[in-house]
Amino acid sequence: MTTKRLPHAALIPVLALPAIVAPSPPHNLDAQTITAVSWGGSYGRAVNEGVNIPFTGSTGIRVNVEDYNGGLAQIRAQVSVGNIHWDVVDLEIADAVRGCDEGLLEPIDVSFLPPGADGTPAAEDFVAEGLTECGIGQLFWSTVYAYNADNISGEKPATMADFFDLEKFPGRRGMRRVPQVNLEFALIADGVPLDQVYATLDTPEGLNRAFRKLDAIKDRVIWWEAGAQPPQMLADGEVAMSTAYNGRIFNAQVLENQPFEIVWDGQLLDVSVLGIVAGTPRLDDAMRYLAFATSAESQARIGRRISYSPARRSGTPLVTTHVAAGVEMAPHMPATPDNARRALRYDWEWWVDNQDELNERFSAWLAR
Repeated sequence: MTTKRLPHAALIPVLALPAIVAPSPPHNLDAQTITAVSWGGSYGRAVNEGVNIPFTGSTGIRVNVEDYNGGLAQIRAQVSVGNIHWDVVDLEIADAVRGCDEGLLEPIDVSFLPPGADGTPAAEDFVAEGLTECGIGQLFWSTVYAYNADNISGEKPATMADFFDLEKFPGRRGMRRVPQVNLEFALIADGVPLDQVYATLDTPEGLNRAFRKLDAIKDRVIWWEAGAQPPQMLADGEVAMSTAYNGRIFNAQVLENQPFEIVWDGQLLDVSVLGIVAGTPRLDDAMRYLAFATSAESQARIGRRISYSPARRSGTPLVTTHVAAGVEMAPHMPATPDNARRALRYDWEWWVDNQDELNERFSAWLAR
């Protein structure tokens, strides 16, 4: 990984982070404000409680929050006209790498990040895929599929193949309106071994095979875009099963007592990263926020509010029970050995190379 030293002005506030974890007198709140962009819903609340509120208490820097549904379009628009109003953005890792390549994100020097909870240097504390040139890992999350147990009698779905089996399990399906994850799930359901999914997708025959599998359920799919939609569709009985972010289903289970069940078989395990929008005039404060948000302690505070695993190794032992419900978090985390046993690790490098082509093909396929 190549890195670039930040301007000297950014050095002092970041290196001061270990000293500002304890509350300190706030600065002029009107003068210091940044905008952090995330995915909203229950995840957004976990980030607000676990990161934003403690960050403001420690630094006096206010955090404006905006939600989005992913992608680079809004960042690209801001950078192209030089009107930057977003500062730190929670990104899918493929978007972070693409954004870095396009000059949309600031390079980040890992040496400016605080050490782990056990003193391990940051460069050694993060999982390998959690460090890219312009993105710093925050959490492991996964796309799974889930169902409402009250609406499926008899045998319950247990494999990825069951999601695509309309005869055995009738009803509509919910899927995110993007090619990634859907293509992987289609091949897993079609019998492709996990360690051969991306090699299969890398061939014309493999892509055709994935789209054929999606063809089999296309007429029964309700497409979603925001992470809050799948739990609502399951609760309303609008779909029999839906792909979803595992943490959104967890919150519905634990905080709303919904009878949802997650099927971990074939889950797509990914790492979210935080990036800083290139050209922000608030670079120093944005860097302070990023360093605070990706600390082991902040990752654990999020992980105790929604079931996403820390991207820092020293953060995992800090995740114990849910702060409100008191349930043990380990059984609900996507990266635990039991849940990850049949997981597919998201190949972001493959998607960086193929995203544009497959976005076009997927859009054309949807329109047919």
